[in-house]
Amino acid sequence: MILAVDTSLGTAVALVDPDGHLRASASSPDPLGHAEVIGTLLEQVLTDAAADDAAAATEDITHVVEGMGPGPFTGLRIGIAAARAFALGRGIPVIAVPSHFAAALAVIEAESPDTPFAIVTDARRREVAISVFDGLDDDGIPNLTAPTVLVPRADSEERLSGIHAIEVATLDAAALGRVGIRAVKAGRELAGAEPLYLRQPDVTVPGTPKRVGS
Repeated sequence: MILAVDTSLGTAVALVDPDGHLRASASSPDPLGHAEVIGTLLEQVLTDAAADDAAAATEDITHVVEGMGPGPFTGLRIGIAAARAFALGRGIPVIAVPSHFAAALAVIEAESPDTPFAIVTDARRREVAISVFDGLDDDGIPNLTAPTVLVPRADSEERLSGIHAIEVATLDAAALGRVGIRAVKAGRELAGAEPLYLRQPDVTVPGTPKRVGS
């Protein structure tokens, strides 16, 4: 089984089987309370899966898929840290997947669009993150046609130049898990170890204090 964790928008956790079928999921739409709910959601998913099938145990989890954003600095770090801690405790691999890929797969599975479309998420400060996709590639993974960008919301329509935009407020962790499964089967890495913050945190490490003369 595959555990998927994402905190790029709200907090979403899901457990899917090797074929991508959902075993259990739990989520919170709160874009700020990741630290408060992540542990509870993980526990709920594992408990629900075990209740549905007594054979489903944490020992059966072979991979953890972590959503890499785009998203806020603090929120992403909480989800990624939880995913990596879970994987480390069980000695299993972590699969990094850009969060917009999960949103794109959910759209493709639900709507089967036959033209390019854009996944748009709120980046706060009157900005949005945009990724453009065009169907699935040969591995069944959403085909990203242009790098994810951060733009002022007021400029988003001009930036998209008529491409159909789908604004996403929540993310389906099961779809994230399915993307991760397909990446593993294809031997592909969809993201590196560095999350897609797009914007650096406001808090920075202070520089070296200035010397004060005597």
